[in-house]
Amino acid sequence: MTTTLTEAPPPLSPTAPDREPPRRRGRWTPYLLLLPGILWLLVFFALPVIYQASTSVQTGSLEEGYEVTWHFATYWDALTDYWPQFLRSVLYAGTATFLCLLLGYPLAYLIAFRAGRWRNLVMILVIAPFFTSFLIRTLAWKTILADGGPVVGALNSLHVLDVTSWLGMTAGDRVLATPLAVVCGLTYNFLPFMILPLYTSLERIDPRLHEAAHDLYARPATTFRRVTFPLSMPGVVSGTLLTFIPATGDYVNADLLGSTDTKMIGNVIQSQFLRILDYPTAAALSFILMFAILVMVTLYIRRSGTEDLV
Repeated sequence: MTTTLTEAPPPLSPTAPDREPPRRRGRWTPYLLLLPGILWLLVFFALPVIYQASTSVQTGSLEEGYEVTWHFATYWDALTDYWPQFLRSVLYAGTATFLCLLLGYPLAYLIAFRAGRWRNLVMILVIAPFFTSFLIRTLAWKTILADGGPVVGALNSLHVLDVTSWLGMTAGDRVLATPLAVVCGLTYNFLPFMILPLYTSLERIDPRLHEAAHDLYARPATTFRRVTFPLSMPGVVSGTLLTFIPATGDYVNADLLGSTDTKMIGNVIQSQFLRILDYPTAAALSFILMFAILVMVTLYIRRSGTEDLV
């Protein structure tokens, strides 16, 4: 016992020097996968934005050439000259977004909870407009809203045009070349962008939450207000953004369905670039529009109380 307790422990082997842990294989794989997308954004987004920024502070003409003179007064001149088109674009896009939400939410709810075996068919019908050109879809509305057509006749018989004329959306018995025609075109063309995010958000709701609400004797309206709609807010926010942002800068609907009194800011930018050839003003208008949309989107997301977008 004494020998065992007092026996010295065996000598420890010399410790090996600290070595750097071996690098994991595939460490750079995620970065390599992201590289094509990053290059795409740099070449086709970042560089054009930088070029347009430099164009907005240039002076000169197409014949004499343009030179960067840091002429920031172009922004103020563009804003003071075309502020009605800015307000008109926001008003038309906001109205179309609201109508898309009113029309798209019930349809998305139907597809998510009530369509059953017809879900795939209804989804195909929703995305069917994407099978044709944006231009063709807009031109079709010229036939639908033609003077003397069945749609205008039905609206006249229901005295709807009397109300819209009082609101300034139509001119007498005419619908084409009025704000109502532009809003109808925007609503139709961007409605799928509202329905798809709403459907995705509604489909992710656990049906057991609805069952729990029913077990607690909640009415259908209460279940929708307290359960369904709050959980679908990511889809609402995504759908409204996907509708409002492109609708604000759209110029096809206002060009084909509207008149000179319904021109939006997209029509002004297109005219400045391709007809008037005033590149600094066109670039300044583009940046003002981009900044205004960025501010509105930021405030809207903070106001909505959700950043979980689908």
